[in-house]
Amino acid sequence: MKHSVSQGGESGAGMNRGELRAALSLSGVYATRMLGLFMILPVFALYAETLDDITPALTGLAIGAYGITQALLQIPAGMLSDRIGRKPVIIGGLLVFALGSVVAAGAESIHAIILGRALQGAGAIAAAIMALVADLTREEHRIKAMALIGMSIGLSFAVALILGPVLNAWIGVPGIFWATAVLALGAILMVAFVVPTPGVLRMHREAEAIPAQFGRILRDGELLRLDFGILALHAILTASFVVMPLVLRDEAGLAADSHWKVYLPVLVCSVLAMVPFILLAERRGHVKPVLLGAIGVLGLAELGMYLLSPTLITVVILLFVFFTAFNLLESMLPSLISRVAPLDCRGTAMGFYSSSQFLGAFLGGSLGGLAHGWLGLHGVFVCTALLALLWLLLAQPMQPPRKLSSYIHKVDVIDQADADRLSGALAGIAGVAEAVVIPGEGVAYLRVDKRVFDASRLP
Repeated sequence: MKHSVSQGGESGAGMNRGELRAALSLSGVYATRMLGLFMILPVFALYAETLDDITPALTGLAIGAYGITQALLQIPAGMLSDRIGRKPVIIGGLLVFALGSVVAAGAESIHAIILGRALQGAGAIAAAIMALVADLTREEHRIKAMALIGMSIGLSFAVALILGPVLNAWIGVPGIFWATAVLALGAILMVAFVVPTPGVLRMHREAEAIPAQFGRILRDGELLRLDFGILALHAILTASFVVMPLVLRDEAGLAADSHWKVYLPVLVCSVLAMVPFILLAERRGHVKPVLLGAIGVLGLAELGMYLLSPTLITVVILLFVFFTAFNLLESMLPSLISRVAPLDCRGTAMGFYSSSQFLGAFLGGSLGGLAHGWLGLHGVFVCTALLALLWLLLAQPMQPPRKLSSYIHKVDVIDQADADRLSGALAGIAGVAEAVVIPGEGVAYLRVDKRVFDASRLP
């Protein structure tokens, strides 16, 4: 047996220079792409009014169109990266994303913009980036590297909500699309010249989707419940922003170029407000009550948008409540997927989770646009509140996950019989709740209770 390392980062040494370079540069690439997708969210509904033959349904479709192509293509693109390499897939995806941005920037009709947005989504590089992160980091630091990417996505969303209205006032929505294309080309240069190139491509079950596991993941009720959760969360977000710019301008009386003055304090305060609830869930073990409470609060914020008079103060308060719940749920759901997914299927579970998220953005934009056309501005909020209620009902039977940590133990195993024997031996050690050994990979995946587990007892 070889030495063991904790995926939670318990090893004494930190990331080396190459690992830090890989994590930071790939976080930048991912964030750049997501920034381009998100920046039109707070401004597009206003711009769409200037286009010919526009309808609310087409506006919503343009906002969410990237989601359907991203949802359909990200897992296949990740699998392709196993065959032809990570960097070619990532660079190719960024080129497609840049092409979609150029198409949308030069578009004179809503239909061309929808095509451009769909092309942006077709540059689906999420799975390939995660696989490259796994190639370039040691097991004990992989979770930290992936967490950096996760934080960069959240940061890009916050920056996009603030930067979108500012850039719209300077260069308009077409200019934002052009800027997005330039950012994509910059990301290509970063991938080519800054991101390290792995010496060997390997399959990483904790980071990649494996086709043989699809049926197992799709039959797992707890995982499906969480997949529906992220789908509903991003559907609610996207549908809300089909009409939110119009509500702020037409009903709250705030000029379009000043919308960032609402989003900036609301986002900062909501991040601070969610921290006590994260601590309550993670340190006190109240994950399920906090999750259900956040879903309920999210639905109440949407219902408040429908019921209450849309003054500027009312909208700001409700947006603060909405984003506190949204940020809390956005941070809790990936952790729950990691805890609930079978140890050897974590990458596959995360792949379906990510696809559900992008599918939610597509459904939110499309159905939000239809609801706007049929029911008016505030009718959208009724629909999103009902979706939150459905999510709450589906989440109610969830099993509270045990507070366990992931641990990776490097081993030497030759065949399945050896793997089975070692799995049994590892599972019998105090504090080990689950153990899976994969022949040929040289790794045992463990779930452990850190209060009891003693790594020195590993064989």
